[in-house]
Amino acid sequence: MATALVFCLRLCLQLLALPIYVLSYLGVWQPYCKKIFPAFMEKFAPSYNKKMSRQKQELFRNLLEFAGPSGQLRLLEIGTGTGSNFQFFPANCRVTCTDPNPHFQRSLAKSMAQNQHLQFDSFLVTPAENLQEVADSSVDVVVSTLVLCSVRDMQSVLSEVCRVLKPGGAFYFLEHVAADHSSWCYFWQQVLFPTWKLLFDGCCLTREIWSVLDKANFSDVKLQHIYVPLHWTPIQPHIIGYAVK
Repeated sequence: MATALVFCLRLCLQLLALPIYVLSYLGVWQPYCKKIFPAFMEKFAPSYNKKMSRQKQELFRNLLEFAGPSGQLRLLEIGTGTGSNFQFFPANCRVTCTDPNPHFQRSLAKSMAQNQHLQFDSFLVTPAENLQEVADSSVDVVVSTLVLCSVRDMQSVLSEVCRVLKPGGAFYFLEHVAADHSSWCYFWQQVLFPTWKLLFDGCCLTREIWSVLDKANFSDVKLQHIYVPLHWTPIQPHIIGYAVK
């Protein structure tokens, strides 16, 4: 019964969004979405940071424990987007940014200028599955927030993360995930999934990211499930924590 209702509601939503599906089929929507998505994130990120300020401060509180002998922390952020995490990174931190979408460069430059307590190396336009411009065992910390929901291959991303991390380095994450399967939230995640993914640049609502992290080559994973007060959205369930190589 529930499956049939999900199918019917999903179909209704797809009919409402039919023009976008047609544009996607014609290959027009994806390039356009890449251009407008950074503008959406510029509006969304400050609101999200306001709601998540305490959690982000706590998450990144011990970053410098992974710094090298010089005391400087070499940090790689995948899916940097607008640079909304910069304010939470400590001084004496050297940051390399990556994102597959080149249209984030304007808002990213603005965030860099506003966070002069950090040193910035470069902005690499590349998907997280392919970090070939970053050398093996060359960074102390990798950061990912609201990124693993939209990558094409989570296992490949985590393999790359492990490759570039120094032994004993850490992968910090804050990601929205699938809700409990018995919840109304999960019901609506299933209904919205195809259209949401199309509208929000590949964002998948029902990924159980914690299970992929558990199977990756980390020696220790510290992970919590939390709910974020993003009312009337299907992305309230999150995981937060870090994994040590």
